[in-house]
Amino acid sequence: MTSGPLPAITTIPRLCTEERAAILDRLFEPCVPLHTLSVSLLHDETFESYDDLISSIGVQLTELAESSSKSDCEWLHSILAAHPRLGESNIKSSQSRSEQAQLSMDEDTSDESLPQLNALYEQTFPGLRYMCAVQAWTCWDKD
Repeated sequence: MTSGPLPAITTIPRLCTEERAAILDRLFEPCVPLHTLSVSLLHDETFESYDDLISSIGVQLTELAESSSKSDCEWLHSILAAHPRLGESNIKSSQSRSEQAQLSMDEDTSDESLPQLNALYEQTFPGLRYMCAVQAWTCWDKD
């Protein structure tokens, strides 16, 4: 299920575990800790739309972020770390490859500056990845 349209949202609870994990990989990044967190949600809940599914996973991630448990914090960090660093060459998801292709079109971003920006951000915010665009949108495009 790495290409083509996503299955109808109403069919997701009937899919096998591997197919539900593949949906998560397409919507987010390939990430076993995210599978562990959310594959059962895709079986147990029904969703009106993929936006609703994504929002429900956002609730799960928020619960991890708000937890006082050290293991929940580490789990969340492992999910967030699945997103590739800017400028990385080993990118698993087609969505991230597309996003990263936008970097080569940006005159203000050089191949030399990306590792420095990544390191500075990760030093300032341990466990998080520096991102300047999601789905090829800058933060200014969303308003």
